[in-house]
Amino acid sequence: MRKTKRCKGSKWMVVVDGKGIPQVGTITSASPAEVKLLHPLFDVMYTNTKIHRLVYDKAAESDPLRDSLLSRGIDLICPHRRNRKKASRQDGRKLRRYTRPWKVERTFVWLGNYRRLVVR
Repeated sequence: MRKTKRCKGSKWMVVVDGKGIPQVGTITSASPAEVKLLHPLFDVMYTNTKIHRLVYDKAAESDPLRDSLLSRGIDLICPHRRNRKKASRQDGRKLRRYTRPWKVERTFVWLGNYRRLVVR
C-alpha cells in the first residue's frame, strides 16, 4: 500500500506592507486552517511593527476573528461570504483596499526565488 500525501506540506503566513515588503512571517504545517494561524503570526511580530488594517480574503471572514483582531487594534478588511446570514459589519468603502492583492502575490513569487525558502 502506498503512502498518501495527506497532512504533508507547509503554509507560509506572511504579513506585507502596502508596498509588498514582508514585515513578519511564519512557516507552519499545512493541516490547520489559515484563520487559526493568524494569531500565532501576530505573536511573532516585532514590537516596533504596528498593524492597523489587515486585508485578507474571504477565508478569514468570521465575526469572532473580527472581534479578536479588533481587541488587538487591527481592523479586518475582507469581503463577506455570499451565504452570510447576519448583517454586514463593514461598508463598501473599506473594501477599496482589497483591490490590490497582486502586491501580496508578488511578494510570494519574490520569496520563492530563493531556493532555501521554497516550500516543498
